[in-house]
Amino acid sequence: MAKILVVDDEADLEVLVKQKFRRKIRENEYEFIFAQNGEEALQKIKEHPDLDIILSDINMPVMDGLTLLTHLPDANPTVKAVVVSAYGDMQNIRTAMNRGAFDFIMKPVDFDDLDVTMQKTISYVRQLQDTLRAIKENNILKMYVDENVLNFMTHKEFEGSLMKNELLEATVMFVDVCGFTAITEHVPANTVVNLLNGLFDKIVKEIIAQGGHVDKFMGDAIMAVFRGEFHLDRAIDAALAVREQLSNEPEIQAGDKIFKPTIAVGINSGEMVSGNIGSVSLRRLDYTVIGDSVNLAQRLQSIATGGQIIITEDVYHKAKESFQCKENGEFTLKNKLKPVITYEVVE
Repeated sequence: MAKILVVDDEADLEVLVKQKFRRKIRENEYEFIFAQNGEEALQKIKEHPDLDIILSDINMPVMDGLTLLTHLPDANPTVKAVVVSAYGDMQNIRTAMNRGAFDFIMKPVDFDDLDVTMQKTISYVRQLQDTLRAIKENNILKMYVDENVLNFMTHKEFEGSLMKNELLEATVMFVDVCGFTAITEHVPANTVVNLLNGLFDKIVKEIIAQGGHVDKFMGDAIMAVFRGEFHLDRAIDAALAVREQLSNEPEIQAGDKIFKPTIAVGINSGEMVSGNIGSVSLRRLDYTVIGDSVNLAQRLQSIATGGQIIITEDVYHKAKESFQCKENGEFTLKNKLKPVITYEVVE
């Protein structure tokens, strides 16, 4: 339904408009609102921010139509005005157009012509509203989605690939900010969130620098995936870089507690399934990786203490030529029949 503001000091125009467009009003195609001058029109615009178009006379008391046109960009930048006036001289037409009028109609009004003009103007406004909405949604999307993903989404193959699943060799890393929950009881919520986001920013930058991507944020932990050549080496390099950077972070005072940012990391490499996981009926799908290799990486992170980067024995044999590691003992992990031999990456 289009919402239309009619601005005219002639009282009989309201009756005439309602008569001429009674069918479209009854069928909820048009909704008309009326004002008797420009000042009253500005108040109506405030009361009805969903207005689409304005039909305005020129010669009115208090505030004329040409003055009203100068206020519209501030009052509602998407609404468009059609001037409906008996003053059809070229000077008035040019002044109206220069002040942003979309069209100009002479009185006495040909209502068939007015209807066509209204539909044309409404169509233009709808396109403008859709464009602004798309820009807003795109800007919001850019806050959360990698630029390469956005570019990919513009291609036709994107839609078909949503349900495409694959088996791949990759490395998964879980990074937990240690002890962070201990300060949440002593610090205001906004402060907690800002502190955590600041730490996450530093962690994410190192992940991206090594060609990894953040799969998800999980409370005060991050899950990251590394694919392609040397994916294991790049994941360990990222973990080492984060640990080094956070070691230089100042202590955080929270009430009577002092918090020193550290991370506990679990890294595992192997075969996993990549695909859209979630509920199709709810239209909530998460493009992620799943499998035993992923679960094991999370289990390794759960046994790591502050500053530790924990890997399995299998991963150790793949990484020992590039990184210095030391034994970290055997652990009984969930869903593992036998104890898992673990190693800590030292440098």
